[in-house]
Amino acid sequence: MRTEDVLAAVGHGLWQWDESTGTVTVDGRAARLLGLSGGPATHRSSEVRACLHPADYVSLAGAVSLATAEGTVAETLLRVVGEDGTVHRTVRTRLRPQGPLLSGTVHEVRHRAHGGARPAGDWRRSREAFLLDAGRALAEADSTAEVLRVAATLSMPGFSPDGHAVFGVDGDRLALIGHHGQEVLDTGLLNVALTADYPAAVVVRTGQAVYVRSPEAYAERFPYSWPLVKPYGRTSWAYLPLVVAGSTIGAWMAAFREPVDFTPDERSVLTTVARMLAQALSRAHVQESERALSDGLQRTMLPAREPEIDGMAVCARYVPTGGGLQVGGDWYDVIDLPSGRTAIVIGDVQGHDVRAAGIMGQLRIALRAYAAEGHRPDAVLSRTSRFLAGLGDQAAWDEVRFATCLYLEVDPATGTLDVARAGHPEPAIRLADGTTILRRTAGGLPLGVAPDTDYPTTRLLLEPGEVLLLCTDGLIETGGHDLETGWQRLSEVLEAGPADKLEQLADALVGAVHGPQSHHTTGPLADRREDDIALVLLRRDPDGPTCAVPVRRTVLTVRQNDPALIRSARHDIRAMLHDWSSTDQQESAVLLVSEMMTNVLVHTDEDATLTAQITGMPGTRHLRVEVGDRSDDMPHRRSPGEMASSGRGLLLMEQLADSWGVDPRGEGKCIWFELQEARPPLADPDDPADPTEPPDPAGEA
Repeated sequence: MRTEDVLAAVGHGLWQWDESTGTVTVDGRAARLLGLSGGPATHRSSEVRACLHPADYVSLAGAVSLATAEGTVAETLLRVVGEDGTVHRTVRTRLRPQGPLLSGTVHEVRHRAHGGARPAGDWRRSREAFLLDAGRALAEADSTAEVLRVAATLSMPGFSPDGHAVFGVDGDRLALIGHHGQEVLDTGLLNVALTADYPAAVVVRTGQAVYVRSPEAYAERFPYSWPLVKPYGRTSWAYLPLVVAGSTIGAWMAAFREPVDFTPDERSVLTTVARMLAQALSRAHVQESERALSDGLQRTMLPAREPEIDGMAVCARYVPTGGGLQVGGDWYDVIDLPSGRTAIVIGDVQGHDVRAAGIMGQLRIALRAYAAEGHRPDAVLSRTSRFLAGLGDQAAWDEVRFATCLYLEVDPATGTLDVARAGHPEPAIRLADGTTILRRTAGGLPLGVAPDTDYPTTRLLLEPGEVLLLCTDGLIETGGHDLETGWQRLSEVLEAGPADKLEQLADALVGAVHGPQSHHTTGPLADRREDDIALVLLRRDPDGPTCAVPVRRTVLTVRQNDPALIRSARHDIRAMLHDWSSTDQQESAVLLVSEMMTNVLVHTDEDATLTAQITGMPGTRHLRVEVGDRSDDMPHRRSPGEMASSGRGLLLMEQLADSWGVDPRGEGKCIWFELQEARPPLADPDDPADPTEPPDPAGEA
């Protein structure tokens, strides 16, 4: 006997609902029960829906959704109505979801039962109000901790849990993300294997909810984990999967002290809350990941340590825009140069996205490399512009970016600033009396626009007590300001700010743009987070060591056709060192200068330029001598024989100088050495010679 015949004998009909095609297939008895004409046939789903009471059809859809989520059977009562809305009969249907296909039976019930099959009006209204409130609260949570706090405060209609726990998947382990309402009494629940006999692990493995109505049922079904759960004193448990985009990312446990039957309506509420909880946790995880990525990018792309320059105070700020990732194309950097000077860089890559941040990182590395080679500011920017233009050649036309940049080389001993500017806002200087002046400097096109652009260098002097401001356009033009009104706003803050406290001054400048007062300044817009901000403040200390004693400095150029000027160079060095404490160091400096100048004239076809400078207090002074030329031929170490008349220059540098080196320049090179003043030794009373008497110098050429 066929199954269909058995079901027909007991008054049951068969039907299939195919959601993918929107059709319903019924046998003869199901057609009569549902009020469909024509006997066994396939009907459109809209025809079947028209035969059912609208409220019952909504209940059927909810039961099917719950059964699909749990992998169970959907069972509900349906009222079959006529064209005039009259109820002809009540039928009970059972459907098992199998993908988009729903298959099951239908039979008539003589006495319609309410209660468990259909919720009462008060229950339905309470459930809908609860779900609306829970959805709003979870949608506003922006962190994992906030999501867990909201979940712990949910008061479900009629059966509120008093214990919650959220589990996540960490490799092949189940990790406890958060809990509420109970302390963890056994650390075994903190890190459970996915293969363990624990309800939450079963839920993650199968993707199906687990409902445990009593302690006896728990002990019988999960004997391994029951000893871990028993001390908490709960009576019923619900474990539901947290599903996002079809993937199970964890499990949610709701524990109850009072017995819960977990009726279809109660399971429906729990399933809906689990779905909302999974979406909220997923959003919070994405936001936290973005914040962690932003923090990592900032730490990687900005200087790892606070900038420091001897004799000067430096302060810097980077404030990202408020949209998307908290990182953009603005950057600053402080670079120690081979010459002993310091370079300060500030720039802005076009755009506020991840690509702008990536190009910013590449530019920062390239610019550091060119600066470390010893190039002058104009050459550093020219090479960096060529580098960025090369990146544009490899990108699509809509991905080509340019960047503005200001490169500043600082000589802390003299306060000299050599500025090269590539389309960037000009620097401003706050004088010692508070007056703020915008320093006009020559500039070129932004980096990457034209590969062979020249960038002229402007020399400024920072006097003791003066403050230099470098910034990106985000500090100037934010809030609808243009360059003129933006600088006016900053000038007022810079003049009134504490020049001796750069940290407070930097905060005041940023506050002028992002603080409440920006709503009341000139400008049509009130958006305070529309662009990134980078700024650097530099102050020359009025009582610093470089300002206490005037700097001794001399510059001399010896041409190829006038080598006799080498004698003048030796005289200049000896005159600068007339009160140097060590006569041996005096003669060493004279010898090394003579050797360096002669090597340039003999081994190249270029002129030699001598620059010598003494800084510091007597007894601890510092001598730096540079000899530059326009030749690219670098000096090499040699091994001269006993009778050789040349080849000992670098050997002398190693023996006599405290430090020395050769730096490539934009055009040519520079060889340099440094001496730190040494205190004279104490006189020996048994030695008749006067240690302060200089030896008779050798004859000069």
